[in-house]
Amino acid sequence: MTDLTDDIRACRLCADRFAMTATAHQPRPVVWFRPGARLLIVGQAPGMRVHLAGRPFADQSGDRLRDWMGVDEATFYDRDRIAIVPMAFCFPGYNARGADLPPPPVCATTWRTRVMDELSPRLTLLVGGHAIRWHLGARAVTAAVAGWRDAPPGIFPLPHPSWRNTGWLKRNPWFADDLLPDLRRAIKEVLQ
Repeated sequence: MTDLTDDIRACRLCADRFAMTATAHQPRPVVWFRPGARLLIVGQAPGMRVHLAGRPFADQSGDRLRDWMGVDEATFYDRDRIAIVPMAFCFPGYNARGADLPPPPVCATTWRTRVMDELSPRLTLLVGGHAIRWHLGARAVTAAVAGWRDAPPGIFPLPHPSWRNTGWLKRNPWFADDLLPDLRRAIKEVLQ
């Protein structure tokens, strides 16, 4: 496992791509998993704050996600209990308008199978459209999240916890009223 995490941390596949973004940054893979973790969080890609911190969800999205999950920071960042494996390990940068670029597919193509072969979580949270599409093949995030009861066992599709989705959360009160209690129960059972 150490070889795999070291290989990911040393990855520079996207260096030229990142150099051409509005941020012109260097790759900094954020690797946060160990075999044996009972819960897997599949995110999209680190944002700028995560890139700078070197720790996944070290931002307001992380605060919201931890609230949804009903866990504190110490539990969330315990790699022996929770693995955080995004669709891309590096911050992809911003476009000319300042919007986040999508996760480069080459990251998942290169690393995803190897990482998933090392993990055997009892519960997986698919956070955001990129994670949902990769793992479930679903195109519409709202439909995938609304159908959480029909997802494969041990899978919870979730919207991205970004502030940009605050309107979505207001338009879909069933998420907080119905899905989150089920999610918190499942997480509590898995982490006990």
